[in-house]
Amino acid sequence: MQQRQNTHQSVGRSLEILMVFVPNNQEMGTTDVSKKVGLHRSTVSRLLHALTHHGFLQQNPNNKKYSLGKSAFEIGMAINASFESRIAHIARPHIDALRDTVMESVGFEVFVGDSTILKYSAKGFGMLQVSFAQNTRLPVHVAAGAKAILAFLPLEQVKRIVPKKLMRYTENTITDAKVLLKELEEIRKTGFAFDRGERDIDAHVVGAPIFNSNKKALAAVTIAFPVTRKESLTKPETLKILKETVSKISAEILF
Repeated sequence: MQQRQNTHQSVGRSLEILMVFVPNNQEMGTTDVSKKVGLHRSTVSRLLHALTHHGFLQQNPNNKKYSLGKSAFEIGMAINASFESRIAHIARPHIDALRDTVMESVGFEVFVGDSTILKYSAKGFGMLQVSFAQNTRLPVHVAAGAKAILAFLPLEQVKRIVPKKLMRYTENTITDAKVLLKELEEIRKTGFAFDRGERDIDAHVVGAPIFNSNKKALAAVTIAFPVTRKESLTKPETLKILKETVSKISAEILF
């Protein structure tokens, strides 16, 4: 019984030590870690060596300080590999509920690389609806969800992603990168992005970003209206329920 208790205690302390390096993975010496976790230096030294042995930490041979190692990196990669399916699973019931309320087609976009991918959609009711094709890759300068995410990324990253020459899809497409950057400023203020027939002249879309626990924009929810109902795009009730939906999804994302 005592041995099991000691094992649990060592595991708990080891996890505390690993979390010291989150989120910036700054190198730290034994004394620094000891102060952070409130444990005796000898105890910390023993646990640091064990974590290094198993690859969760690595030691700089020059200054003897520690940082996260290969095993920690591999765990992170495994989490990233399942990211899209996990976040889509979280979002799905909220997307369906939003569709049932607004009666229009609702989409869920995840940011991947330099564009967004439509990972899930719920088709609206009625004869005339905007249809989404799942797993479609959407250009950042026309898709409402993509612009909603783009607006909250670091400016340096945005400039790398947005090409100087933007492809025209309709007469409403923004083809000037400077104009797009100006629009992103407005999206940051309001929290909403719009596609006013910029990719498909007959489809008008509003989107809002989803944030993780670190306030990083990583996905978006969109509501699409046929051009005949485009006046609903900016109605207060539309924006209110969209905002409530992305807030609920964001609250459930713990990674």
